[in-house]
Amino acid sequence: MSAPAGPGSGAVAAAAGPEATGSAHPQLGSLDVVGVRAAYGRIEVLHGVDLSVPAGSVFALLGPNGAGKSTLLKVISGRVRPTSGTVEIGGIRPRKATPEALARAGVCSIPEGRGIFPNLSVRDNLRMWTYCGGVARSEAEERAFERFPRLAERRRQLAGTLSGGEQQMLAISRALVGSPKLLLLDEISMGLAPLVVVELYDLVAQIAADGVTVVVVEQFVTTALAVASRAAIMVHGRVLREGTPDQMADAALGAYLTGG
Repeated sequence: MSAPAGPGSGAVAAAAGPEATGSAHPQLGSLDVVGVRAAYGRIEVLHGVDLSVPAGSVFALLGPNGAGKSTLLKVISGRVRPTSGTVEIGGIRPRKATPEALARAGVCSIPEGRGIFPNLSVRDNLRMWTYCGGVARSEAEERAFERFPRLAERRRQLAGTLSGGEQQMLAISRALVGSPKLLLLDEISMGLAPLVVVELYDLVAQIAADGVTVVVVEQFVTTALAVASRAAIMVHGRVLREGTPDQMADAALGAYLTGG
């Protein structure tokens, strides 16, 4: 997949509005999370999270259920407002960006549960992706079908009748259509056979090789670490450890078994 020209740092700044701050020479797609706290009502679930993800890398966010990983992705994508702390994307701090504005600026989020339109055909789902990606329907189909031949075979089929793996492929096709700078993936392996998971993570590695920064929340530790440049372990709303995949492999096992 060749990386199409996508929105630049100016788009992120425009999405953020006049209060956006950052470097005069931002690094497209880089991600910096500093001291982020977030809550649902009175219950705080993130307790000062710090992360730094270089542009064009794959960062695996590991940890047991309830650790706050998905909430952190929601903060980054604008779906949850932090109570304190900052998020910088490409060196720009989008203080008041909405999820829609961030999506148009190059932040693509694939939520847990895939986020497709089950009552629409594969082709119509791809058409929906074009509304924020700024590409023609024919180009969107070409990109998706080149990467996922199985979707081409099922282009007229309702998305809800696809297999789990095919639905996830359709969801990830949004990343191919929208030319993202930052791709957030939440549990893309959920409910899928191991061979399908390996296939999807091969694609994740290819997307990163094209210059897209990828942050992936995952339960399959070994599979995620096989494509990651760095990884962090979250427990109880905090980053417990961060390092290389080799350093995190054994540490992640201990965190899953003990909850911290």
